[in-house]
Amino acid sequence: MGSGETAPTMVKPHRSIFDRVGEQPAVLLDTPYGFQSNADDISARAVAYFAASVGRTVDAVSWRTALPPGLARERALDAIRSAGWVFAGPGSPTYALRQWRDTPLAPALPDVVTRGGVLVMASAAALTLGSHTVPVYEIYKAGIEPYWEPGLNIVAELCGLPAVVIPHYDNAEGGHHDTRFCYLGEQRLSTMEHELPKESFILGVDEHTAVLLDPAARTASVVGNGTMTVRRLGRSTAYPSGSVVDFDALVAGGLGQDRVPKAGWALSPVEPVEPPPATSLRAAADEIAARFDAALGRRDVDACVEAILALEHTLIDWAADTNQSDEVDVARGQLRGMVVRLGTLATVGARDPRSVVGPFVDVALQLRDRARHARDWATSDWVRDCLATAGVEVRDTAQGAQWELSGPE
Repeated sequence: MGSGETAPTMVKPHRSIFDRVGEQPAVLLDTPYGFQSNADDISARAVAYFAASVGRTVDAVSWRTALPPGLARERALDAIRSAGWVFAGPGSPTYALRQWRDTPLAPALPDVVTRGGVLVMASAAALTLGSHTVPVYEIYKAGIEPYWEPGLNIVAELCGLPAVVIPHYDNAEGGHHDTRFCYLGEQRLSTMEHELPKESFILGVDEHTAVLLDPAARTASVVGNGTMTVRRLGRSTAYPSGSVVDFDALVAGGLGQDRVPKAGWALSPVEPVEPPPATSLRAAADEIAARFDAALGRRDVDACVEAILALEHTLIDWAADTNQSDEVDVARGQLRGMVVRLGTLATVGARDPRSVVGPFVDVALQLRDRARHARDWATSDWVRDCLATAGVEVRDTAQGAQWELSGPE
């Protein structure tokens, strides 16, 4: 998974993956974020996400550091070896590798698949699956000269694919600077990929996207919002969501032998493609806020209330997302602003003011019209002035008296 592993966008892929597992035990491995002071909270939120959103019970297994021989290590290994579904996600790939490498846990991960189970690696954990790993924290955050860290090479072991897995492939957080390819950007990646073995290729997975590698069927299926990209030495082949690609096609594309997939290599999705869900809480909140603004502009109270309820529900849906940012605070601010503006509308009234005061203005204009026909100009002017004081501007035209509200609505 490229990202979004505990976001609403990935609920459907998670459910389809769990369907393959049946009732086998499911465990979450906390290693990639084990160095963080809030590791307990991240685990708790992830477990809550799978329970509430996906409908599956997941147990957290702690391997925050390389456990020494003893009871704690054997309990953790037994949980991994007994599971039909093992998940690891956000954090630091190089930290995870240091805790897994040269321990019994490293061979236990591919063994999950060998036994017929499913290994789900997302974000930082996904970076460890290939022959080489991007040390993203060291390069992007600490400014260390780009280099490759040896990976677990699980993709090659299970699937025979000489792949280097790069999640967050389409990342755009940098705005004006290039953060694609898991924050490397084109300049760094184009330099680094020349250092890979000749047979290697990059398997890029977009954010909020999953690539399901099936060793038995020898296929890679793309699900979620984005695409899978096979790249080697700057040449890329992209496979959209819904594609089912044969391993031979991936290798050929990675070697630049056939950049256009042959018939049977990439299959179109059978089901109609639905509009992709928002890939962040901020995007979802902004879309709902725009709906609220439009409803407020047309004084549609029901639509305003529906937007408020939708944003409140969206906040709940994204509550378990382990991505740490200020988006929750921003969305809550938008929710409070909606409530305030709906309250203001309630104060002035949601109905069109013309429809409310119109009957009374019409009566006053009839009285003024009678006074004008009787040449009672003083009364006519008095009625007009009274209406003006009340915020109703009267203009005499060839078609008769016209009026409009001149004060704030």
